[in-house]
Amino acid sequence: MAYGRKSYVEHVAIKVRDIDWHLRFFRDVLGMAVRELMGPEGKPEKAWTIGGMQFNVDPDFNGPEGRLAHLGIMVEDLEAVLAEAARWGVRELPMGRNWLALPDGLELELMQAHANSVAEALAVQPRA
Repeated sequence: MAYGRKSYVEHVAIKVRDIDWHLRFFRDVLGMAVRELMGPEGKPEKAWTIGGMQFNVDPDFNGPEGRLAHLGIMVEDLEAVLAEAARWGVRELPMGRNWLALPDGLELELMQAHANSVAEALAVQPRA
């Protein structure tokens, strides 16, 4: 039986060489404030914006392909999603049982949503 609940993409993680430039651009041009920083003070290794972006520093990254690190997906029932994903034969990643690798290499970080947050996020009609 397929997972009968709903989910949404909570963040998209990409690799960048210059995290400070990206944070300034997304703040100044798109109005996305920083929500969280990880790493040494003044030299973050990861950053998340309000608006769904995650930036991961990779100073050696040099190419147009493979910039996407993973999709962060909020789910209504994490245990049900993991059980259904296991039936599909996807591979669990070392970061934890909620991290999955799809056959084509796309990585998913699955997160348990609180209360009605998935329904509330899906109720937003940005193009209406």
